[in-house]
Amino acid sequence: MHSRNFKAGSSRPTRSRAPFQGGQKNSFNNNGGGRKKRFTGNFIDVNRFINKATPQTVEEKYVPDTIFADFKIEESIKKNIAARGFEHPTPIQDKTIPHILEGKDLIGLANTGTGKTGAFLLPMLDKIIKNPSEKLLVVVPTRELAIQIQEEFRAFAAGLRIGSVVVVGGANIRTQIECLRSRYNVVIGTPGRLKDLIQRKNLHLNSFANVVLDEADRMLDMGFMPDVRYLLSLVAPKRQTLFFSATLAPEIERLIQEFLVEPIKISIKTRETSSNIDQDVVRVKQGEDKIEVLQDLLRKANFSKVLIFSRTKHGAEKLSIILSKNGFKAQSIHGDKSHAKRQKALKLFKENYVEILVATDVAARGLDIPDVSHVINFDVPATYDDYVHRIGRTGRAGKTGTALTFV
Repeated sequence: MHSRNFKAGSSRPTRSRAPFQGGQKNSFNNNGGGRKKRFTGNFIDVNRFINKATPQTVEEKYVPDTIFADFKIEESIKKNIAARGFEHPTPIQDKTIPHILEGKDLIGLANTGTGKTGAFLLPMLDKIIKNPSEKLLVVVPTRELAIQIQEEFRAFAAGLRIGSVVVVGGANIRTQIECLRSRYNVVIGTPGRLKDLIQRKNLHLNSFANVVLDEADRMLDMGFMPDVRYLLSLVAPKRQTLFFSATLAPEIERLIQEFLVEPIKISIKTRETSSNIDQDVVRVKQGEDKIEVLQDLLRKANFSKVLIFSRTKHGAEKLSIILSKNGFKAQSIHGDKSHAKRQKALKLFKENYVEILVATDVAARGLDIPDVSHVINFDVPATYDDYVHRIGRTGRAGKTGTALTFV
């Protein structure tokens, strides 16, 4: 592992952390404009950040019950799946798609990076092909996740002439209104912007008989539940509703009881964090410069594609500027950046034009970025659940990743 500042066996958390260069205080709120959340990161047992990755030879390989060719979906969809090189469904796809194809309401419990998007898009796309009057509403917590789902939808629907519209905050609402005047079957959006467009009478949900709530737990964290309840109250009374979440909080369970009819519950969660992720801590000693410690790490050869988490929008921006000035190819994504700038930074990182992306929790939620070698928690996350979601950006698609947390 890395020699500097690691004391993997120590159990006592370091309570005093080196201040951010320039005197940054711990009072910034980085929740992207949502509900302000009390910072509790210092109270997570530091030992929960230490866990050796399980060698791949030990891990039992999942054997799906089916291959994509076995699913009762249109041949045109199967061709697009095959064109993308997919043959075997992921566990969540294997277990949920047959139920969704039967028209059942469903609760899918799975961590990020498990193929949830394909699990709901493929059967819904099949439903639309068989009945072109069907409409699908996909509600997600962040604009990045909305765009990512649209990209997936376009790939699965290539050549099928089925329109989709993304409506998210931070982007031009007039352009979105124009798109909603075109022919479409799918709307993917964030709760606030969806509500805004409904109240402007540019979007009418009574014609939507299919609803997906993706990352319901994060929408709860961000204070979106009143908006979600409002949206669900407006869709067609006879509908198919799908919930996907990593956890089931009491408020989400109440929502399920209120809006879902005899839902099938599928859980493929085996452990809180992936066995593919090597987890450790970086202890910043008294008097050490936290940013210098970070830069020493980043100069090591195996740090090829690094996602760094800052607790605040201000901190993320400041850190990316400092790293850039010191010769690192770094960008940032956070709630204070425009939609276009966030997308540009994300694209540069995905395509390896930049090696380091500094992000806040909300900005990076649900992102599927290939080949992230390291996730670094420059600031301790507010909750252990946030930690799980952060480090889930690495160790994906069967690869081993590394997660380091500064304490």
